[in-house]
Amino acid sequence: MNEIATSLFLIIGALFMLLAALGLARFPDLFMRLQATTKASTLGIFSLLMAAATHFQDVDVTARSLLILAFVFITAPAGAHAIARAAHLSGVPMWKQTSRDELAEAREREGWHCPEDAEP
Repeated sequence: MNEIATSLFLIIGALFMLLAALGLARFPDLFMRLQATTKASTLGIFSLLMAAATHFQDVDVTARSLLILAFVFITAPAGAHAIARAAHLSGVPMWKQTSRDELAEAREREGWHCPEDAEP
């Protein structure tokens, strides 16, 4: 039974990692690529670490897996958000079929500017 659960976790993790790689290769702009890779790779890492914890059935391995999961769940979305915001503020173009740019709308509505907007 342990081998079946481990195998299922490994297959699910590998599929999510494959989806992350496909999203990175197929999506048209940085912002969509970040979204795909962050979500899919986080779920893939979750499944792979659960496979390790299930396979070894050791308190040390399980504790390390949970600590790694907590770290990834906190840092991956925050890192992707920081990268996307920096890219947006530095002028990385969005996909031409993007229908709405909420950050640009908020900047215009609230009248705030980033330091790059200041004229010399």
